Amino acid sequence: MFAVIKTGGKQYRVAANDVITVATLEGEAGAAVTFGDVLLFGDGETTQVGTPLLSGIGVTGEIVQHGRTRKVIAFKKRRRQNSRRRRGHRQDFTLVRITEISAGGKSSKAEPRKAKAQAAPAAAAE
Repeated sequence: MFAVIKTGGKQYRVAANDVITVATLEGEAGAAVTFGDVLLFGDGETTQVGTPLLSGIGVTGEIVQHGRTRKVIAFKKRRRQNSRRRRGHRQDFTLVRITEISAGGKSSKAEPRKAKAQAAPAAAAE
């Protein structure tokens, strides 16, 4: 199950347990975030395309951390003029883990990380 969401003027294809980097969002690390602008939804059998948005479909996530990207240098030089200009910029971002995609009665939830680690040794013992 996947969805295409829109946040911060960009579009992202997401599925449960994906980690995406988006423009800065409000909230502390560990807080829940809901993305309401769903453009496309697919569950493996059917695909729904919004005109422009879909209603009744929700994507929720959890804020992992806030940060800043590496510095990007903008350097301008005008030849033979002894004119140079150098500027640096670091863009803020938020790392979000998608926890659930829900559409009507269907729901795709991400399994907790600890549950996955504990389930693997039990299966190997059998």
